[in-house]
Amino acid sequence: MHIPSLKEVVSAEEWALRCDLAACYRLVAAYGWSDLVFTHISAKLPDSVTGGEHHFLINPYGLMFDEITASSLVKVDMACNKLHDTPFPVNPAGFVIHSAVHEARPEAQCVLHTHTRAGVAVSAQKQGILPISQQSSFVLASLAYHAYEGVAFRPDEKPRLQADLGKANYLVLRNHGLLTVGRSIADAFLSMYTFENTCRIQIDALAGGGELTQVDPRILAGMADVMRVATAGQGAQIAWPALLRKLERMDPSYRT
Repeated sequence: MHIPSLKEVVSAEEWALRCDLAACYRLVAAYGWSDLVFTHISAKLPDSVTGGEHHFLINPYGLMFDEITASSLVKVDMACNKLHDTPFPVNPAGFVIHSAVHEARPEAQCVLHTHTRAGVAVSAQKQGILPISQQSSFVLASLAYHAYEGVAFRPDEKPRLQADLGKANYLVLRNHGLLTVGRSIADAFLSMYTFENTCRIQIDALAGGGELTQVDPRILAGMADVMRVATAGQGAQIAWPALLRKLERMDPSYRT
């Protein structure tokens, strides 16, 4: 499939964001979190590029995540209307959740949503995320839940989702999946890495059948400071360059 490059068409800032978002899609595929062509990762373009308008990049509907490139990403507005000439369709229904989050959290550059087996399994468990692992302690420091209302294509669900999310960066969509909110694409990805592993560990621990040891609530209370120390104050940026190097070794075509 030949996709004309947009590198010389868009601004340097937009191109850098496109490359990071395409990398995120490829990494989601590499780690086994994709759901064929379904789910989305959206990235908000900076005001310096849009002049203050709310514009986003999102996946072209119908491409597998490991096919997505910087040039194939589609630029849309808050109603998921395409803002540039592209042969690729978009999925307005799939953007309802993302537009709701971006509207409520203007500081968020990236919203990442998955339907993984472990994530959906835990989302169906009444007790939700259990404090049974180091990974879960990071998630529980900024976690919210949103009840299932059917396939999320109705705009009237948005206020309830926004109210449930609040200021949290991790959201369990009951009977549906997981969502992370990040100030950068790197932040949203690393949060999802932690969220997904939290769910996998929980499923494995419960399957073992033994009595579980829970993390002391006093430890949970200080996790925000612990996270800053663990990442040397750099947040997800401490891991993102290494992840990009991993992609370069696997397949650098995400940058085209």
